[in-house]
Amino acid sequence: MRRYLGISVVLLGLLFLLPLITVTTHVVLRETGVGTKREVKLVEPEIELLPQGETDGSYTIRVLLGDEVKTMTMGEYLQGVVRAEMPASFEQQALCAQAVAARTYTMYKMSSGGNHGNTADICGDHTCCQAYLDKETAMSNWGDNAQAYEAKVENAVALTDGQTILYGGQPILAVFHSSSARTTKRAGEVWTNDLPYLQSVESPEGEGVPNYYSRAEFTFAEFKKMFLQAYPEADLSGPVSGWMKAWVIGDDRNVESVTVGGISVRGTKLRTIFSLRSSTFEAEVADGKIVFFVTGYGHGVGMSQYGAQQMAKDGKDWKEIITHYYTGVTVAVHTPERFS
Repeated sequence: MRRYLGISVVLLGLLFLLPLITVTTHVVLRETGVGTKREVKLVEPEIELLPQGETDGSYTIRVLLGDEVKTMTMGEYLQGVVRAEMPASFEQQALCAQAVAARTYTMYKMSSGGNHGNTADICGDHTCCQAYLDKETAMSNWGDNAQAYEAKVENAVALTDGQTILYGGQPILAVFHSSSARTTKRAGEVWTNDLPYLQSVESPEGEGVPNYYSRAEFTFAEFKKMFLQAYPEADLSGPVSGWMKAWVIGDDRNVESVTVGGISVRGTKLRTIFSLRSSTFEAEVADGKIVFFVTGYGHGVGMSQYGAQQMAKDGKDWKEIITHYYTGVTVAVHTPERFS
């Protein structure tokens, strides 16, 4: 009888412990020092890896990575872009939206001739095309979450196989940025031409956007030197308080233009000169310095990545995210004309 009672106690204990065991399989506890401090590190659960999509896997493209041109399937290339361009910790639907935007941007580059002539279809330089990160490097960076993060990235491409953002039946210039100042910008505010599908829309950036508000400060001498390098004809001889005036601010709080030293300069140009995180900023003279107060990160046009993350957290799927940030578009399976 005592034997059976012992077995019952053990089974009862396991019954209560089982939920705890299930929950803690994705938590790693690490002791540091002499056991006086404990670090709790969350680890993503395992995710089923889907096979590469038939459309993205049916043709290859040429990708310039450094000095080498590599041939890979569209799916393989897009995986590298998603790894590099969006945190893999983001929601699956946000990663899917990123995959669709990256695929569309690639299609646009290929259809418009791109920047590399007959050498390559696209490159891995984010200042020219899109950033690219290989699997081995990414998994090394991700540590304990490597397997789960890689599965999310590959699934983002597989789940949206071939899906492309179209306007008038053609792939759009599907640009994206890190975070907006609660409202995205029209293409014409940042670049030369406006585009009907790159209009200003509200963006729910959510909480926890890193460096959402930032500041950059310069001594008067630093400001003068940097600005005169770009505009040597500017007159910065008067009082510092009068160097910047006639501010033109858009409804989205973007600095459209400001007169500096007698020269009207676009906000995007000032952003470049002083390496500001965005062209949504204010400036003041304080404590012998010119201080910029900046909101958001990136050019602000197209899809906000942190906005997409918040929309995904709110239950929106990738198509709802895409059609929110790109105005008047449709989404359909599409392949480059030369492979059609």
